[in-house]
Amino acid sequence: MPNDQVITVRGEEDLATRAGHLFTGVNKEFLCAATDMDTWSRPSTRAAIVARMRPAVQDRALTVRKLYTSAALADAEQREQLLQVAAVGAQVRICESGLPHETIIIDRRVMILAGPRTHGDREFTVTTSPGLIDPVHGLFDATWEAAVPLADRLELPMIGPDGREILRTLGAGLTDEVAARRMGISLRTYRRRVAELLRALDSDSRFQAGLRAGELGLSP
Repeated sequence: MPNDQVITVRGEEDLATRAGHLFTGVNKEFLCAATDMDTWSRPSTRAAIVARMRPAVQDRALTVRKLYTSAALADAEQREQLLQVAAVGAQVRICESGLPHETIIIDRRVMILAGPRTHGDREFTVTTSPGLIDPVHGLFDATWEAAVPLADRLELPMIGPDGREILRTLGAGLTDEVAARRMGISLRTYRRRVAELLRALDSDSRFQAGLRAGELGLSP
């Protein structure tokens, strides 16, 4: 796509055909501002994008910042999707104000703006113009700074150093006796803290607690 070009496409299929390659070419930064998880893509499309980006995000070679409104917290399914996105390594924040410019910015060189729906399909504007991208990037940064991290917005459980140490012992498969000795506490105290950790993570078993901690990004 030549510099300063602006194109408009209608519907996700057209967007994928003409600009889908841009999502796989991201190198350093991927920014997304959207009303909710359904703004941009069908679940299958979103899952495919996340899968492609996962290795780079986990290696910290790619910064992913996702900004949503509180509409993304409206139901349990979307909240779970947000937690999955955060567990992959993306930074997620929630802003209280509306987002009139639902936007994706890739490496500060390509921008995709979501427009109104027309006959059931949504229009998307794709541009490589720095004169258009830079001001919107600045608006994203300002909104991001004023937004609330997902963990704070959902009031996720606070797991201190002792809790993280217990998560490590559970993940290592240590017996309660060995784990208690390693932590320098009595067996009774260790088991009490494990029970408290399960309650904090709303889990019925130690295995479930480990999974839940991973989803919330609390694993050590």
